[in-house]
Amino acid sequence: MSLAATNDTKRFEDVEQRIVRRDFRSLYKEDLPTPSMVVDLDIFEKNLRTMADHCRATGINLRGHVKVHKSPDIAKRQIALGSIGVTCATIAECELMAQSGIKGVLLTRQPASKNNIARAIALAKKEPTFATVVDDPQMAEWLQDAAAERGLKLRTAVDVYAGLTRHGSAAGEEALSIAKKVDSSKNLQLIGFMGYSGTASHTHGWEERKKKSYEDTSGLLETVAMAKKAGLPVEIVTGGSTGTYNIDSGRNGLTELQAGSFVFMDTLYRHIGGKSDASVYSDFGSALTVLTTVISKRHPNQCTIDAGNKALLKPTDEVKGRPEIKVLNQGAEYGILAWDAGVRDYKLGERVDLYPTNLDMSTNVYDRYYVVRGEQVVDVWPIMGRAGAAQR
Repeated sequence: MSLAATNDTKRFEDVEQRIVRRDFRSLYKEDLPTPSMVVDLDIFEKNLRTMADHCRATGINLRGHVKVHKSPDIAKRQIALGSIGVTCATIAECELMAQSGIKGVLLTRQPASKNNIARAIALAKKEPTFATVVDDPQMAEWLQDAAAERGLKLRTAVDVYAGLTRHGSAAGEEALSIAKKVDSSKNLQLIGFMGYSGTASHTHGWEERKKKSYEDTSGLLETVAMAKKAGLPVEIVTGGSTGTYNIDSGRNGLTELQAGSFVFMDTLYRHIGGKSDASVYSDFGSALTVLTTVISKRHPNQCTIDAGNKALLKPTDEVKGRPEIKVLNQGAEYGILAWDAGVRDYKLGERVDLYPTNLDMSTNVYDRYYVVRGEQVVDVWPIMGRAGAAQR
């Protein structure tokens, strides 16, 4: 249906009311505002099943990272397929997930401020399955004091360096010493170890990625072996990513994966190469696009779209179905699609789907996902934490 042929303005005025009522009958992508985030439900569901099947086959658990989607709807779908919980990088995301009924929430960084400590302890009081990590003995002492004050036992893992200098205690004796400190603390419960090899996740080439992941996590697994020999409890050994999911699941010792991007995929991951295809990482499909509209075309071999810097447009984004099109920034609310002479043109008002470059950042600037099968909208999932800084 073209814009020119649409005379029923009431239809467009009624879109939001219908979404609130969850009445998606005869609601299509062409009815949606732009820019907006659109999830292809068929591809998304296949991605979830692929990872769930892999985890069952290899005997490893999934505790998927929510930073990619920030959606309890998605977390619950993963749990229904066998996930044991979720991982979060902020205490706010932990709160949002737990308040939505998600159990097994793991905070993957130290809650190292008075505000974060208080919120972590309050969350553990409400949801005993919540856990956090420490990489410093001082942090263990702070958490012990705060947990003792509230009369609870806080599930705690030791974060071990695995290639990223942003966090993690040194492997071996240092990490083991922290683990012993946690285990001997009256109000902390040692549950195991974490080591995230973020540098391996985007290493190009599956064999090179495997080598890097093995190098980065060797100290973690050596520490785990030392802990077990010392009689310390090791319930979990957590790490891994979308890029290394079929590498880390074959590594003896890792009990769970923190992979998150696989639910949607982005242009960065697609180009790191897979085990079976060195050029394209095709294990998971591209389920998420940013829907935009062509709003001007007054110059040859280019058109303007209504997605710009605010929509997180990047030159490394890709146009769905049109790999020959170049994506360019043009300002806060404007983007440019450019092409060589002789390439098929776009029409004014035409809708264009873009594959985003970075899922985490893109998700962070939108309020909801419009879920579609083909062109029909079948659901809307809110993106949590868009109410203000305290909710991020």
